[in-house]
Amino acid sequence: MPGPIPTLQVALPVPLPRLFDYLAPDGPAPQVAVGCRLKVPFGNRELVGLVAGHGQLDDGQGLRQALAWADPAPLFQGELWQSLQWLARYTHAPLGEVLSTALPAPLRQGDPLPDTHHWGWQLTADGHAQRDRLRAGSRPRQLAELLADAVVDEDVLGARMEDWRGAARSLAKRGLVERIGLSVAPQHAQPLPGPRLNPEQAAAVAAINSADGFQPFLLDGVTGSGKTEVYLQAIVQCLARGGQALVLVPEIGLTPQTLARFRGRLGIAVHALHSGLNDNERARVWAAAARGEARVIVGTRSAVFTPLPAAGLIIIDEEHDGSYKQQDGIRYHARDFALVRGKALGVPVLLGSATPSLESLHNAHAGRYAHLRLKQRAGDARPPRVRILDVRKRPLRDGLSADVLEGIGQHLRAGQQVLVFKNRRGYAPVLLCHDCGWTAPCQRCDAPMTVHGGGRRLQCHHCGARQPAPLACPACGSLALQPQGIGTERLEEHLASAFADYPVVRIDRGTTARRDALEQQLATLGDRAGILVGTQILAKGHDLPKLTLVVVVGIDEGLFSADFRASEKLAQQLIQVAGRAGRARDPGEVWLQTHHPGHPLLETLVSGGYHPFAQAELNQRQAAGFPPFAHLALLRAEAQQLEHANAFLLAARSLLGEQRAVDVYGPMPAPMPRRAGYQRTQLLLSCAQRPPLHALLDTRVPQLYALPEARKVRWSLDVDPVDLY
Repeated sequence: MPGPIPTLQVALPVPLPRLFDYLAPDGPAPQVAVGCRLKVPFGNRELVGLVAGHGQLDDGQGLRQALAWADPAPLFQGELWQSLQWLARYTHAPLGEVLSTALPAPLRQGDPLPDTHHWGWQLTADGHAQRDRLRAGSRPRQLAELLADAVVDEDVLGARMEDWRGAARSLAKRGLVERIGLSVAPQHAQPLPGPRLNPEQAAAVAAINSADGFQPFLLDGVTGSGKTEVYLQAIVQCLARGGQALVLVPEIGLTPQTLARFRGRLGIAVHALHSGLNDNERARVWAAAARGEARVIVGTRSAVFTPLPAAGLIIIDEEHDGSYKQQDGIRYHARDFALVRGKALGVPVLLGSATPSLESLHNAHAGRYAHLRLKQRAGDARPPRVRILDVRKRPLRDGLSADVLEGIGQHLRAGQQVLVFKNRRGYAPVLLCHDCGWTAPCQRCDAPMTVHGGGRRLQCHHCGARQPAPLACPACGSLALQPQGIGTERLEEHLASAFADYPVVRIDRGTTARRDALEQQLATLGDRAGILVGTQILAKGHDLPKLTLVVVVGIDEGLFSADFRASEKLAQQLIQVAGRAGRARDPGEVWLQTHHPGHPLLETLVSGGYHPFAQAELNQRQAAGFPPFAHLALLRAEAQQLEHANAFLLAARSLLGEQRAVDVYGPMPAPMPRRAGYQRTQLLLSCAQRPPLHALLDTRVPQLYALPEARKVRWSLDVDPVDLY
């Protein structure tokens, strides 16, 4: 009688909470199979999964054979393998989808680990002979000058010259330069000395460097207090001990500035990992980190999945930022997962912010995080002076009062720069018929379309739908169509007209979509007197020495929101954008335009700063039973027919049953009930303690997949939701 048949248990990137059994493929197998990629047949498709275990079946009839191994050795192993399994359990997501999310696209598709040895460029003999004949000032000539004396590593070229690859291709076609492999990565340059630390910074660096194993730190420093310098000093010590450092930043736009500063100070290659890179570049950095070659990695949210075989330090800059939360697919929070990885790796984790999240402050107050405070600005910089402008009954021109326009003019004439902050891109939020009140709706969402292009086109910021603006009102035929409200495009238009002698640069998603576009936009202004008009992109971490006036326009809509996190987000935004002013020797001013000058949030921020506000907000959260004093999970469902979405959630609620420890609310409409043509409803679960909530989800979520109603909807589970949208 034949014995049991050995099988491979494979995690596949499909929305099913199970592993799949396959027979091993023909040919030699890796010595360790768990953590290796495997190409398998799945239905009429071919998928790439990861071996998660071994099994045995008494009857292998109908069992399919895997096609081929994709790895000679495990791609995931050790800490990262265990941490990803934890993430699948915590988010209650299929393991195969979690593992797939953690891989760069080429590795997801089964490509081999890319080559990571270093490449450099040098002039050929013809290149040396013809170098002086190249047009002076041209990019090819600049590149030739850089290569005049020696071979230069590609990473070094990237740090010294923008868009060098185009010049290299041009010269290579003419036989003037050539690409060669390098056996050793050269040092970028002699590390630059850092500024002298003040006592608060020195104490913070000493605490981080003295940490033995895992220790979470909250570096709580006012804007301009030199948090980046603390990061750099801690990284220097990490590198001296032979460790790798992972630095997470919230926005792609921050990486060029951060990379340039880090490369200059550390003198080694600093690797970027973010969605602005192409797939092959990301895979190459991932592989270099896995091999221990990448010593310092700076990246956005997904960089938290980087392998760190020699981990020494993890840093999360602007830890409060909402962009660390993934809002689709596997809904993980990069900050929280970084803490899990830091604990598993046994290394310090440094959370930095001028406006810490209430969750992090609560953990610091409870003693779970070491709390490092930087209460003074670094160097000679002084805190900006804050002024609240009451614009009630005052005429506004495109959202700007006469006082604001006069103040902008004074700072420009003094040779300074001004930031006008409005967290709404586009020309205007709404196109309105002045005669009948019609507004241009999105046909697929419960939201109006935003006016762009000076009133010529409409775009939905939720589903992306676009259309030209109508010439006449579709409801009454009137020609009295008027853009209502203010966006960054309208502010830019008005300011460019009012201050025609000065450059006006707009920074929002529309002007920074291209790679390195933010740095290029800021470079067009340089050190000249001028005006920046921008959204929250400009509120994050940028150092603008000539900026002395920040004007915040249109904060009133954030003062009265149904979202329980709205006050926290608005306070963080105001403090962050105010922190851009007066970061050098010239004093800064912050002007807040509002119709509600007596609002408690504004009064608290102006008189006491962020921490008194945060303490008051924590007290309110505790009284109301909101996070961080409760733990939430949001079950979302969407379908083209509302009854299908509600039927699924009613079935889910019945499946969850009546629980003593867990409160279940809903089904209820999402704050935006219709989006991209789908009706959206949700079920909210709340519990004072985390274990009972997860115990319930552990048993019930796998059963949701089997519900007949689940076949008619798209549904997702979001543990610890940031937005209840």
